[in-house]
Amino acid sequence: MGQVSWKGLFLSLFDYKTEKYVIAKNKKVGILYRVVQLSILAYLVGWVFVVKKGYQDTDTSLQSSVITKLKGVAFTNTSELGERLWDVADYVIPPQGENVFFVMTNLIVTPNQRQTTCPEVGRTESFGSQTPTKLGSVNIPDALCHQDEDCPEGQAVVAGNGVKTGRCLKDRDSIRGSCEVLAWCPVEKRSKPKKPLLASAENFTVFIKNSIRFPKFKFSKMNVLATNNESYLKTCHYSMEHPYCPIFLLGNIVRWTGNNFQEMALEGGVIGIQIEWNCDLDQAPSECNPHYSFSRLDNKFAEKSVSSGYNFRFAKYYRDAKGIEYRTLFKAYGIRFDVMVNGKAGKFNIIPTIINIGSGLALMGAQDFCYSGCSVRCVSVSCLEGIC
Repeated sequence: MGQVSWKGLFLSLFDYKTEKYVIAKNKKVGILYRVVQLSILAYLVGWVFVVKKGYQDTDTSLQSSVITKLKGVAFTNTSELGERLWDVADYVIPPQGENVFFVMTNLIVTPNQRQTTCPEVGRTESFGSQTPTKLGSVNIPDALCHQDEDCPEGQAVVAGNGVKTGRCLKDRDSIRGSCEVLAWCPVEKRSKPKKPLLASAENFTVFIKNSIRFPKFKFSKMNVLATNNESYLKTCHYSMEHPYCPIFLLGNIVRWTGNNFQEMALEGGVIGIQIEWNCDLDQAPSECNPHYSFSRLDNKFAEKSVSSGYNFRFAKYYRDAKGIEYRTLFKAYGIRFDVMVNGKAGKFNIIPTIINIGSGLALMGAQDFCYSGCSVRCVSVSCLEGIC
């Protein structure tokens, strides 16, 4: 008996089974079935394969290098610096040509500073050898004093320029004064610029060379036209006619972000330059092209904020004939440019193609399963009504 059971079970493995189909004479169910079936087919062909290119393997691990080079000169004539010609060595920081670079457009100069004692003065104050003309600036509250005890020796001035010496310097008829500090004197001028020093920087140009590589497909490309014509890059600017001439006017870059260069140059800002590489490697390499977009990254609506703009300080040091060290302090305003590169490449691969076709067939199978139950119910209802 047991042998017969096991034999029957073994032989059943070689049985072939077919499904039983029920035809439901119901136009509404039939129309809905075909509509859903066509929707699945349209999703599979239109969205998965045409739009999302589900037949391709993709590589998003883009390897990229960016080299920048600026060109342009400007002439200024100021009381602090006199007549001066500015070239790229003066207004570009850092000079190495990296993917983040700063173009100085404005400057506040405090010349001939040396380490000595002087009063901590305000935004618009000035002073002589030791006596300020206006003492007790409200712009540096920690520097305000009424007596020497308000200036503890050795304590740094909060948001100031030096260390308190223990003396409170006041005008003859004034009750309030300013703490004396050991600092680089005279202290920095705190007045904001009223117009950009390098207004002509709008006409400076930047050359952005971008090399990219998709390691999965061993595909490399550059955003510069491959040509032996040495004069090409000296005469072209980026445009629809010259997409492989990545030389941009700074004024155009700022304008493409929706801003005015002269307004932005006054106190500075941050601009993002986005380079996008979306490459279909099933097509010719010439179809893989860079796309540029520009945006302002700092808050342009905070123009009246105390933290608006972009600036930093640096100094140049020297010694006089007596060996005393001096420096000229610069507070540089300008525009920082951040070059960001993103991209994706795709190429035909049989594995994602089979996976996506299988997913589509599975959806159709699920549809058949659902409608089989619906058809049985419809037939049962028809039989109860005496139609079958």
